[in-house]
Amino acid sequence: MTELTLHTHSSFQRYAPGLALSALVAGFALWVGGIPAIAGAGFSALTLAILVGMLLGNTLYPQAAHHCDTGVLFAKQHLLRLGIILYGFRLTFSQIADVGISGIIIDALTLSSTFALACFLGQKVFGLDKQTSWLIGAGSSICGAAAVLATEPVVKAQASKVTVAVATVVIFGTLAIFLYPAIYPLLSTVFSPDAYGVYMGSTIHEVAQVVAAGHAVGPEAENAAVIAKMLRVMMLAPFLILLAMRVKRLAPTDNAQPGKITIPWFAVLFIVVAGFNSFNLLPAALVQALVTLDTVLLAMAMAALGLTTHVSALKSAGVKPLLMALALFVWLIVGGGLINLAVEALTK
Repeated sequence: MTELTLHTHSSFQRYAPGLALSALVAGFALWVGGIPAIAGAGFSALTLAILVGMLLGNTLYPQAAHHCDTGVLFAKQHLLRLGIILYGFRLTFSQIADVGISGIIIDALTLSSTFALACFLGQKVFGLDKQTSWLIGAGSSICGAAAVLATEPVVKAQASKVTVAVATVVIFGTLAIFLYPAIYPLLSTVFSPDAYGVYMGSTIHEVAQVVAAGHAVGPEAENAAVIAKMLRVMMLAPFLILLAMRVKRLAPTDNAQPGKITIPWFAVLFIVVAGFNSFNLLPAALVQALVTLDTVLLAMAMAALGLTTHVSALKSAGVKPLLMALALFVWLIVGGGLINLAVEALTK
């Protein structure tokens, strides 16, 4: 009993400082993200957490890293997976019915074409490594920073590559908040408010950015945009499973023996939780509490990522990742718009 007590106390001492620091940064990001002006601009707590984390990570954190690294790495890895699982409480399968078959097809085509283009451009045009290409592609094609974080354990990417991918989401997703409402008057003759909402939801990076852009266009567009976006988020789990299979096929094997595919169980559990949530078995207040807990966990993971990322690593990445993300951003606007119009025309 004494040995167990000592071991528990030792583990607490190892993990507590880093977890406390991650929680402190996450709490600050949540507070700032709750300010109406900040929230209205589409800056989510996740984005703010990584920015604050990077600020500390390149100034004060190195002096405390010896005491905090264990807990910070725990937040970046394990709390992230738990956060992705709990993300399922934001979704229900009935949302699929709300957007209809056309919305499902639009999201699937936009996601797959954007990620395929990311793989081609990243490796063939810009000469980037597979991990960076995959991470930027996931962030652009699915749900921004959350998709980048969920993809990281599948492709086993370095923290600097993850941060580069998140940075592209922040830059071009923020630009989308202002661009989409600005061009809506030019496209209002071909897009109804509902259809334009689906267009935004299927092509803008982050959930918070979709909400901000949709709100600027109008309530009909905002509702359709959020539903289309959450359906796109739901596609994260099958995407990760397919990517895990792809990663395993590309990995070298010993003695030509086929290796075992590592299934990202947190992605599977994410869908299970969403399915469970569809039956409305839990009180709404409890579901809301779980969603809030999920936001805290993901913010802590983002804070931990920022704390362990050095600016020098970002500089060494160069301008190529940004150029690639820009190309994907243009594709989402133009190609995504054409996909939306084509599918709407064919399914009428």
